[in-house]
Amino acid sequence: MRGEVKLGTIDSWLVWKLTGGARHVTDATNASRTSLMDLATRAWRPDLCELFDVPIEGLPEIRGCADRLGDCDPSLLGAALPIHGCAGDQQAALVGHGALRPGDAKITYGTGAFLVANVGPAPVASTSRLLGTLAYAAGGDAAWALEGSIFSAGSAIQWLRDGLHAISDSRKSEAMAAGLKDNGGVYLVPGFTGLGAPWWEPEARGTITGLTRDSGPAHLVRAALESLAYQTRDLLDALAKDGAPALSVLKVDGGVTANAFAMQFVADVCEVVVERPAFQEMTALGAARLAALGVGLIGDLEDRPVEAPARWEPRMGSGEREALLEGWRRAVKAAIIAAR
Repeated sequence: MRGEVKLGTIDSWLVWKLTGGARHVTDATNASRTSLMDLATRAWRPDLCELFDVPIEGLPEIRGCADRLGDCDPSLLGAALPIHGCAGDQQAALVGHGALRPGDAKITYGTGAFLVANVGPAPVASTSRLLGTLAYAAGGDAAWALEGSIFSAGSAIQWLRDGLHAISDSRKSEAMAAGLKDNGGVYLVPGFTGLGAPWWEPEARGTITGLTRDSGPAHLVRAALESLAYQTRDLLDALAKDGAPALSVLKVDGGVTANAFAMQFVADVCEVVVERPAFQEMTALGAARLAALGVGLIGDLEDRPVEAPARWEPRMGSGEREALLEGWRRAVKAAIIAAR
């Protein structure tokens, strides 16, 4: 290697550009998602770089999430501003939520959904097909996490609106779903682009089961919203199998969380309190808090204002919950069998 190539993720490219090519760095959370970093030591692993044929000499220096990564080129912003606050999207959202203790978890419900659970001061090797990752490393502290990805969340509602024209506005989905006494036995497995964790079935496709002549557009809408909760429960069950600390509260953000029916159903099916903060841009907030820690504006990541979140508590009986989950499991099994 002649040293003419530098490799990295988008954060390292941004820092390179902001510093006028003076700094080639990345933060430990982004590095942890490359499959090239040792989670325990937070250093590049030569054997993994060799396995993937990546020249280790071209990789950026790994720094903490609140470290000073460099100084901005004065010609860009008029001053040599220090660069702090760097983390991966979902890890920054975890910090934004203040999910800093083992057993804290957040899930972002957007087009897809991403659950990240803080598992404490040491990496956990998942046996349930979740992803081990660094949660954050800042101010001398570090925490690790397990992550599970749901490929289709809000996109299922978008499909009903734009593909089937079952609804004219996504905001109407809440009233349509709540207007039914139950789901009528209808389940939607939203495998439009395959199924993510913990199934990892890329060839699976979307299926609808349980249709009768009594089924109508509202049943499809309700099935799509309910699928958010079922998929979340699958991830929480996988966390439990991995020995992760039990959750008392599930922190949520993203556009779908405006739907109160969906959030109550998540609380009911997952048997956990669901909290939604008033401020929704958790990734931006997490990055800002890391930057504030780095420049000394706050003393630690726990230093945060207390706000009153929207809150949903479980109220469904265990018999109803288990019956619904059994129907979901049958539907998922059918979708996977059909894919194979």
